[in-house]
Amino acid sequence: MVEVVLSSPRGFCAGVVRAIEVVELCLERFGPPVYVKHQIVHNPYVVAELERKGAITVEEVDEVPDGALVVFSAHGSPPEDFQRAELRNLRVIDAVCPLVTRVHNEAKKYHREGKRVLLVGHHGHQEVRGTMGQVPMTLVDDTSPLPDEVADPDIGWSADSEVAVITQTTLSVGDTASAIAAINDRFPAAVVRNDICYATTNRQDAVTQMAGQVDVVLVIGAQNSSNCNRLREVAEANGVPAYLINGPDEIEPHWLDGRNRVGITSGASTPEVLVEAVIEALKPERVSLITGADEDITFTLPRELR
Repeated sequence: MVEVVLSSPRGFCAGVVRAIEVVELCLERFGPPVYVKHQIVHNPYVVAELERKGAITVEEVDEVPDGALVVFSAHGSPPEDFQRAELRNLRVIDAVCPLVTRVHNEAKKYHREGKRVLLVGHHGHQEVRGTMGQVPMTLVDDTSPLPDEVADPDIGWSADSEVAVITQTTLSVGDTASAIAAINDRFPAAVVRNDICYATTNRQDAVTQMAGQVDVVLVIGAQNSSNCNRLREVAEANGVPAYLINGPDEIEPHWLDGRNRVGITSGASTPEVLVEAVIEALKPERVSLITGADEDITFTLPRELR
């Protein structure tokens, strides 16, 4: 007997819903093609569905034809992308998540106040690239030691440096707390903003709750999704084997050998249709639900589309 235990909340967050709606409205109002700089959200199914309707995903502003309409992704973009777009006479609609914009504004505020800004995040992630472009700042990886210029007062910053700490919105709650503790040890007077978003926190809390009740966890989502990877890590940290898959075709049968209670969750950019497909493939005799925080957050559309 296989029982599926569904984690809730799971799936789309308000920022993802808004970003997808931005592209769909642009296609409806202005017609295809609508260019999207970087994947609008980190999920191949969502990207493919929008491309089927006429969206074209590019990685660089310079790939967009002069004068065209381009949507900037939910992860946020550095100022130079807007500058390049202006030079190309592009019409830009920014689908950045408002919670990411808040991090950008915090970084600018602390920089104006003369503080050294530390960003806790993952090197190379699109959100980190966008945030680090806002003002000069130093990246602290949430799973690595502090950089030398931060950790060593002999070659870097003194202990009385004015420091402000901001974070990527899709990090592991536990790893981020450890990184911030290390920063606080080094700079006791540091101003700390924990910017992990409500959706990331709620989904991690739900997986923690679920982990004690299942034999294995399947996280439905993309390999390049930060919040999906963190869900897998949270399950593993709670002693449960966990696997990140895009859909049912990626399930390895041996993962389920002798494991009758299968926990399922999905990341903030994963559509529910993929969760349903995985459940259908498992053919469970029973499906139960573990509920966590209620989510009723919505964000207004960009001004150009209201």
